[in-house]
Amino acid sequence: SVQPPEKPLQAEEWNRLRESFRSPEMFEEVMFSSMIRCNTPIDVAKSLLTHVARSKGDIAYNLLVKYLALCVQQGQTSEIRDVYDIMKIKFKILESGAYNLLIKGLSNSDQWRMALTLLEEVKNIMIPSRTNYESCIKAASRHREMNLAVDLYHEMLSKDLVPTLDVLQAFFDFSRGMKGAELQKELFGILIYLRENQIYPHKTFMRSIKLWFESIPGGNWRGHLTNIKDSGQCPVCNHQLESSDLTEEEYNNLRERIIRDVIHGTDTFRKTSPQEFEAFQTFVENRLPFDIVIDGLNVSHIKPRKMQCENLFDAVNCLAKENARLLVLGRKHMLINSSNWKTEIMKEMQNKADFFFAENISEDDAFLLYATLRSGKHCKFVTRDFLRDHKACLSDSLMRQLFRKWQRGHQIVFSASAGGKHINFLPAFCYDCVVQTTGDTWHIPYKNTFEEKYSYQVPRKWLCIQQK
Repeated sequence: SVQPPEKPLQAEEWNRLRESFRSPEMFEEVMFSSMIRCNTPIDVAKSLLTHVARSKGDIAYNLLVKYLALCVQQGQTSEIRDVYDIMKIKFKILESGAYNLLIKGLSNSDQWRMALTLLEEVKNIMIPSRTNYESCIKAASRHREMNLAVDLYHEMLSKDLVPTLDVLQAFFDFSRGMKGAELQKELFGILIYLRENQIYPHKTFMRSIKLWFESIPGGNWRGHLTNIKDSGQCPVCNHQLESSDLTEEEYNNLRERIIRDVIHGTDTFRKTSPQEFEAFQTFVENRLPFDIVIDGLNVSHIKPRKMQCENLFDAVNCLAKENARLLVLGRKHMLINSSNWKTEIMKEMQNKADFFFAENISEDDAFLLYATLRSGKHCKFVTRDFLRDHKACLSDSLMRQLFRKWQRGHQIVFSASAGGKHINFLPAFCYDCVVQTTGDTWHIPYKNTFEEKYSYQVPRKWLCIQQK
């Protein structure tokens, strides 16, 4: 790497620096990258660009893009426009990286409408990226042009681009205090989108939702933060939340579909043999029903400093208390006495639970789902995995929503206690942990911190909003 100068240089000074550089042919590339990293003043970067143009009679595309990145980083609107003009003359077509920078840079400026023109230009060549759309949506929202923002949002969804929480929050931030039934309907629609995709807003996003509701002219909405009782009743408005139970028909449909598409589908036997899975099915059918199915290997890693068999032993003891019938899915290597798996502890556990030991390379999820679903609606399962892959096998969104609802109501989550001595488990809720509404109330579960990644742990905190 190379340290950028602090002030613009003359041609001979740039030449001297270039010659002292280890690979002179890479000098400009490396220097511009370094300028971006150090956020070098634009006039210094410009003096290098001018020097390149004079000495070589031309500026390469990748150097222009790097200079553009620095301009965008510093919000130098007129420079961004100048670079765009140069690029348009020199190159017939730009690639996505340059468009991303141009749209981002212009959408954050008073020339934001130009970003919309560029978005149209991109559409003629390729599908715009999520970033392209979101930059334009935020620009329109910032200028209170909510209809335009909403149109762009729908266009983006129609292209199967998944919005970030950041852009969804912008709708609530910039619609504050605005009148209009249509706009209100759109924002309610975003809340339903969170529901259908089991997305939990983080604390700052939740605050934006609360402030938006309370700012609706003549709406008389009031929001309160609360914890829902174990019974599923909201202490603020006394409303009973939706049950996490599936109806008999929903459960049977889901069970059939998962057993057909996910378990007997194409993906199960990549890591397990059909013979082994058949042996497992026979094992399960002869011992049904179970109350709790445990992913043994997954649970054995819960406290890294403890022996794996001790972690599993703690979990089995903890769950066997209610005389529950347990099935533990294990691996054959657990039966070999080792530093992590002690034979006497394994024997003691087998008095308290049924164990099925699969080959060491087997895929657990299919076994876990099969045993739980064959045991009936009451059966819960324990894993710290998310079972994400199987959602993808369920092709229609209704089945995916049913799968997630079933998962929310049946997955017992383990957590090591604060001192790390014990394992606690958080029982599955009897109420459904998703955004829900009755029309004059909304209940929104939220997380303390931002998580773009999908999580199997459902939040414990809620925002209750009611219309007085």
